[in-house]
Amino acid sequence: MKANDVHTDEAVGRSLDEVNGTIEVPKNAGFWKTFKAFMGPGVLIAVGYMDPGNWITSIAGGAQYKYKLLAVVLISSLIAMMLQAMASKLGIVTGKDLAQLTREHTSKTGGFILWVIAELAIMATDIAEIIGSGIAIQLLFGIPLIVGICITALDVLLLLLLMKLGFRKIEAIVATLVAVIVVVFGYEVLLAEPSIGGIITGYIPSSEIITNHGMLYLTLGIVGATVMPHDLYLGSSISQTRKVDRKNRAELKQAVRFATIDSNMQLFLAFIVNSMLLILGAALFYGTNSSLGRFTELFNSLNNPQIVGAIASPVLSMLFAVALLSSGQSSTITGTLAGQIVMEGFVRIKAPMWVQRLVTRLLSVTPVLIFAFIYHGNEAKIENLLTFSQVFLSIALPFAVVPLVIFASSKKLMGEFANKMWIKICAWIATVVLVLLNVYLILQTIGIM
Repeated sequence: MKANDVHTDEAVGRSLDEVNGTIEVPKNAGFWKTFKAFMGPGVLIAVGYMDPGNWITSIAGGAQYKYKLLAVVLISSLIAMMLQAMASKLGIVTGKDLAQLTREHTSKTGGFILWVIAELAIMATDIAEIIGSGIAIQLLFGIPLIVGICITALDVLLLLLLMKLGFRKIEAIVATLVAVIVVVFGYEVLLAEPSIGGIITGYIPSSEIITNHGMLYLTLGIVGATVMPHDLYLGSSISQTRKVDRKNRAELKQAVRFATIDSNMQLFLAFIVNSMLLILGAALFYGTNSSLGRFTELFNSLNNPQIVGAIASPVLSMLFAVALLSSGQSSTITGTLAGQIVMEGFVRIKAPMWVQRLVTRLLSVTPVLIFAFIYHGNEAKIENLLTFSQVFLSIALPFAVVPLVIFASSKKLMGEFANKMWIKICAWIATVVLVLLNVYLILQTIGIM
């Protein structure tokens, strides 16, 4: 099948129509100039892999088992790179996102069920970001948590403004927030003076990860929090923001190549951040017997010499809160975009963009606000929502991953760009492992195993 035979259906409508194909790509330019034009979508994807939902699990992993779970961070990051590259390629080649393709290949009832699952997954993802941002605002400015959560809901207005200014502005803002996260944790890791030898050894998988029950549970938590369903929908859509002629095989091939490089490069950065979180937990909290189950406890611990030693300071705590706010805000921007993609793709709603984004945001914020009002003053209870959100993400994951692997491996849809056999085998092995691990995590969480 030739590239210009790829299946498309313009009647369905373009994904994120207002920004689809709006960014020009230079013709016959050098590598770096072309790469610069394609660079951007990867950073929007990467923030989902370093969102507040990952923080507690990664830091707790280091605090309890030192550097041994770095191997898990590495393996889960490699799986994420493979799946996200697949999602980007799917969008570029077919001209449709994962939500649109899934809806096309299911019945009306099946499509509705999958839409509900996808929407709930985005709500579950947003819960972590909203809570993280709200707590960061509370820690930085002393604002009550409920007010902080309401403030985070207003970032949808920022997104509406940025979309008017162009998609490049969104990429730039998110890239700046990611840079803040990297710099803050890089600085804190340097201060913590971790063991270089321990870090290198930690990236080598150990059988203890499987045989040690507590280590296995944290392993499942790290893996479950790494591969995000909403990012697969998002990646398949925003990869189409570059102007590419799908009838031109050379342009199509170039777009797939540079989108893959961008995605892998930015996810490597997310891998570095998640590694730093675990290293920070190992260097500062291993053997201290301190409770690190909440963001507030982490914030307070970084200012406590009895826990982290001589490097403890209010500055360290405040930097942690700044990074938390940056993580939460960058993730909520991309989460809102993913919500619009899912709603348009599955339901094909023809409503104004601001209505879609407002509805998506309210769906995410409402349950957190209700919970915050019920448990006002009890941040521990509110943060427990994070656990439930990660469990639901585990349930929703196969409903995004399985269709992605099927579509990206289909010669009918992808033509010559379909997954090669070795990639297909690796993808299915990773998918089966992810599903089994997440099922085990769910059973552990509800107390069956």
